[in-house]
Amino acid sequence: MLLVAGIAASVFIQTMNRMQEQALLTGEETIKDISAGLEVTHISGYYGGSTISQVAIFITPTAASDDIDLDHAYIALSDSSKKVILNFTSVCFSSSVSSGLFGTVNSSKLSNTTYGILVIRDIDSSCSAITPAINGRDLVVLLVNTTKCFSGIATRTEVFGNVYPEYGISGVIGFTTPSAYVDTIIDLQP
Repeated sequence: MLLVAGIAASVFIQTMNRMQEQALLTGEETIKDISAGLEVTHISGYYGGSTISQVAIFITPTAASDDIDLDHAYIALSDSSKKVILNFTSVCFSSSVSSGLFGTVNSSKLSNTTYGILVIRDIDSSCSAITPAINGRDLVVLLVNTTKCFSGIATRTEVFGNVYPEYGISGVIGFTTPSAYVDTIIDLQP
């Protein structure tokens, strides 16, 4: 009877240890998912004559977020009639703004499945074409060629989506284009 009780106690202790390890791992993953993420600060569009041909999505990590590798982030974007999923391409990357927001990166190299990165602020130089990681209060722009994604974005069009990091909270995209395009650069989302 003592032998059976000893075996039962041993099994019980092993089960409790496994449950404790799993609970700790789940807690760490939950904290990582809740405390990390991206924030979309604002969105601008480039009016190319008839439609918005490019969109610039300004993003920054949320407060106290871990490093976010944009190579594993993706954009889901819809113009209410079509939805596209975009991944980063290192072909369209610039570590500084040299020819304006929409002139620095050659957007013709972007496709209906890719986005480019334009670095605005990166104190520790952690964001590069090979490893596009952002942290702290870094600010980068994700450039999308909307002509290739949606044949441009017309007036009075509702556009929505998210910027999804590898883990953590996604940045929200949501705006309706104005009824008329007057300026070349249009603020779409504050």
